[in-house]
Amino acid sequence: MNGPHALVFGATGFIGRQLILALDEAGVRVTAATRESGSALGLRAWLAERGCRTAPACVRVDFDAPALLEGDASDWEDVTDVYNCAGAYRFGMTASEARHANVDGVRAIVAFAARLPRLRRLVHVSGYRVGGQDPATVPWSDEIARRTYQRLGAYEASKVESDAVVQATADRLGVPWSIVNPSSVIGVSTSGESDQQLGLAASLREIWQGSIAALPGDARTFVPVVPVDHLARFMTLLPEDPAAEGEAFWILDDDTPPLPDLLSLVGRHYQVKVPRLRIPVSLIRRLPAALTKADPETLTFLSSDRYPTGPARAFAERHGLGLPDTTESILRWADHLAAHRFGAVPAQRPARRFTRHAGVRTFGIGEPGARTLVLPGLPVNADTWAPVGGALGDARVVDLPGLGLSAGRPRDLSAWSAALVEGTGPVHLVGHSIGAAAAVQAALAHPDLVEQLTLVSPFFLQARAGFATRAAPVTRGYLGRVGPEALSRLLTGDTAHAEKLASSVEDLRRGRVASHVARLLAAAGRERWRGELRAGLERYPGRVHVVVGVEDPLTDEGRALVDRLGARGRETTIDGAGHHPQLTHEGLLAQAIQDHAPSRTGSRG
Repeated sequence: MNGPHALVFGATGFIGRQLILALDEAGVRVTAATRESGSALGLRAWLAERGCRTAPACVRVDFDAPALLEGDASDWEDVTDVYNCAGAYRFGMTASEARHANVDGVRAIVAFAARLPRLRRLVHVSGYRVGGQDPATVPWSDEIARRTYQRLGAYEASKVESDAVVQATADRLGVPWSIVNPSSVIGVSTSGESDQQLGLAASLREIWQGSIAALPGDARTFVPVVPVDHLARFMTLLPEDPAAEGEAFWILDDDTPPLPDLLSLVGRHYQVKVPRLRIPVSLIRRLPAALTKADPETLTFLSSDRYPTGPARAFAERHGLGLPDTTESILRWADHLAAHRFGAVPAQRPARRFTRHAGVRTFGIGEPGARTLVLPGLPVNADTWAPVGGALGDARVVDLPGLGLSAGRPRDLSAWSAALVEGTGPVHLVGHSIGAAAAVQAALAHPDLVEQLTLVSPFFLQARAGFATRAAPVTRGYLGRVGPEALSRLLTGDTAHAEKLASSVEDLRRGRVASHVARLLAAAGRERWRGELRAGLERYPGRVHVVVGVEDPLTDEGRALVDRLGARGRETTIDGAGHHPQLTHEGLLAQAIQDHAPSRTGSRG
């Protein structure tokens, strides 16, 4: 076949996947080299979900085999471009492990490329801290290797060595090459998507959790970033440009904020408290790792060094490739990491993202335009309702202000709930427990936009909780320390649902979430608010469906109110369920909601 044909090693990795998307967008035929058939299937599914027009061919690679790739050499005669994104990016490796993954693999790929008759370019991914090595030093003596690996640690030293090896081997075998030296590679500039949790991402997690006591570095500490999609597009252009042969390009944003400022920027965006104290890098290096919690191998990245970015800027300008706004890219990346709980939840449907309503940074699961909105109760989060939301189909589950992953405070609830439905169009509001209060408030603010209220365990139609829940300091202290099994026992009577509650426990230990939950639990016991919500529910002109567990029934007063709604009101009782049927009876709950949901026409009965 005519036209360019790219062979990508490391195709299932963070950079490799994005590179294939960029090559597909550029109309380049791709073959992906993967280690296992299962990973090839996963890669194709991942690419298809992100709009890849032509699925890559896949071939099995074995870096320990003489042939490297399965099949005959003639199978690869039309390959024009070889991309090496392979290698091991992790700390704590032994020197032999790192050299095998990052040095021996490079030698094998260059040797393979040398046998390709149509090869235009070998593009190798190196790194901004390791690029620019002298190929004349290859092969390294035992003494050079010992000193380098001892000084830098196994990962970085292996990347230093591989940078020199790829140049030396390619020059010796007559392989045309280009090297990219990216800085810290962050998520896609438009969506923030990333599954890379090492390096800078780990620092963002500490900011999110509030576990960082001091910011590392000073105004000169430079840890630059580059969005992965920009890097991928840059790489696709290299084989097309003869002037790029034999050149190395440092790809990063020179205007990346100094590290403490970058972390402060993210902290403000997360709306969490950021420490003012800054620790100089020299002091971090002298302190024990048990105190700093910093992997010794990462400390060399805390540097004031600057890098020769001129050639990369000139290349990008020559090809009309602009660098995305770095601040916006960082914040989108930060949002993606938090929304996916820093790798604990994979990036797959339903979508997980942050939006803003009444100025409140709001976390939701599902598409923003979903026709059904689910508002969870206390002390759980949107993740506990995600299976029910998925079963409902066109649904979005959102954390209330100050709860789960959402920012804000309980006092934002009224304005937030009204704003939530304003830009959505007619919606079916499903409110659980305290979320039922938010649903009623939104329906009263915009009765024309709320087709129906489905209230699951609406506390203001049920018996008041015990006195202990009205003592906010006691509740706050308990919830800030509770474990998943204890919380499961408290909410459902046994520990069987602890796994479902693990993320809620994590949220309760972050920031002021436990305090907000305690305040709302106390408020739920106040008769004045309960009475206001009952009166408001009677004023709402649309249909009302109340769902309760048989173990947590309506009071006589609550049942009388539903009866007064006449044809507009109905009640469903789930056998065996208590206050949290989304944990114990999710299938029956989803079916009950679907059975009485508004029709597609949105008419009110």
